[in-house]
Amino acid sequence: MKIFSQILLLGLLMASCTSEEPVRQPNVLFILVDDLGLRDLGYTGSSYYETPNIDRLASRSMIFTQGYAGSRVCSPARATLMTGKFTARHGITDWIGAESGESWRDLNRHDHLLPAEYQHQLPQEEITLAESLKANGYRTFFAGKWHLGDEGSYPEDHGFDINKGGWEKGSPNGGYFSPFQNPKLENRVDGENLSMRLANETADFIRQAKESPFFAMLSFYAVHGPIQTTQEKWAKYQAKAQANGVAPTGFVMERKLPIRQTQDNPVYGGLIESVDDAVGIVLDELERLGLAENTIILFTSDNGGVASGDAFSTSNLPFRGGKGYQWEAGIRAPYLIFVPWQQSNGQQSDYPVTGADFYPTILDYTNCSLLTDQHHDGISLRSIIDEGVTPAERPLYWHYPHYGNQGGDPSSIIREGKWKLIHYYEDDSQELYDLDKDPYEQTNVAANFPDIRSDMSQKLTTWLTEVQANYPQTDDQFDPQLRSEYEESILTTLLPRLERVRSEMLSEAYSPNEDWWGSQVTQD
Repeated sequence: MKIFSQILLLGLLMASCTSEEPVRQPNVLFILVDDLGLRDLGYTGSSYYETPNIDRLASRSMIFTQGYAGSRVCSPARATLMTGKFTARHGITDWIGAESGESWRDLNRHDHLLPAEYQHQLPQEEITLAESLKANGYRTFFAGKWHLGDEGSYPEDHGFDINKGGWEKGSPNGGYFSPFQNPKLENRVDGENLSMRLANETADFIRQAKESPFFAMLSFYAVHGPIQTTQEKWAKYQAKAQANGVAPTGFVMERKLPIRQTQDNPVYGGLIESVDDAVGIVLDELERLGLAENTIILFTSDNGGVASGDAFSTSNLPFRGGKGYQWEAGIRAPYLIFVPWQQSNGQQSDYPVTGADFYPTILDYTNCSLLTDQHHDGISLRSIIDEGVTPAERPLYWHYPHYGNQGGDPSSIIREGKWKLIHYYEDDSQELYDLDKDPYEQTNVAANFPDIRSDMSQKLTTWLTEVQANYPQTDDQFDPQLRSEYEESILTTLLPRLERVRSEMLSEAYSPNEDWWGSQVTQD
């Protein structure tokens, strides 16, 4: 089936591609940062983290201020980027490896529901973005985090000619300094920085492929936990936090977990800066090779920043929530598209866009036919960038019938225009927000607008039925006493520990773990 579909795709697309403006098909560089929050960059409002290279890219790009990831967690969002489909349609609705069904009980969280089953690899019948471009003469390259299946479903099985570091793991197996413990990325020098290595691999590929159109995807493992940095960068951000004034506490309780309130994590600050350094390597290489004027660059994150769960790394305030949550900070992400001959120069669009839109937008700009049956849920954004013409309003959908590691609830979301409806599966309750008046989701107005609530709820239900979505099930072994004890441990054990770790990281006496290779030296 896969071979047949590729032969058919090649015949259709080679016949339909043209090479009008520019003179030859443009190159495409897609930069994907893992777990990067909406407020984690200079251009999005952070005064703590320093990201001059990404800010430089933003100053030349079209900035989509209401850009959304395909999901609140990684694998589903990545599958949406590769397929142009929303999560319930392609079937990967949770990060691959997460427990579901009765296995969820093994985690001893004592939740009300058993999470839904989901696809554990990118379906072979999908025609990925890489396969589509490859069929049109593009050389294709992948570096970094994949997390879309194990052996047989790696990047090279889905259209990428070269794969440097992509396999089933969703976090950096050996940390951010070599040895990487990654079978797809050989170790060279102990202490080599992972983000810099992935950038250098990407730059090497661009040098080798510069005579033909190429599609390079630089997919950082950073800034996913476990967070690490060099001692030099930690010291820089520790001093900066102290100069800004350290708040006495850093966390408050959200519904189920503590959530970080301040951007003052010096380890995370250093990790973000390393990503920015790495982005600079690739941008500078494009300039050096004279390719910048014919290379489209896309930049985004796979979900919101980690404010709860994992490493509790950042704060997304004033937006509510973070990675794993159903609110805006869980699914909103930085979203840049740089088309060199358009000279957008930091122009902004507030049209709501999603990760599904990258696929058709790239096909449109590479002068290839759109594959509407494939990127079913995405639309090309070219009219916005080229002409300032806003497409018609459309509903956007997210389906996450799971509990996240970060405190979010099993729920589905529809956004249409300024309205956002969240449907919760534990109790079938709903929240409705007017994002024009209340972008930070402080006031649920479901009771005030029953007609809007009903209409959006019906659209969401109809869509979920259409795509044959899976749902969580009630756990008939749920024990409210055990759940109460679990919640009490969050308050009495986890919350104090988080405050203690935050204080230690901000102390001058703090020292990085012994296995943080390179923590004593500056990484090139």
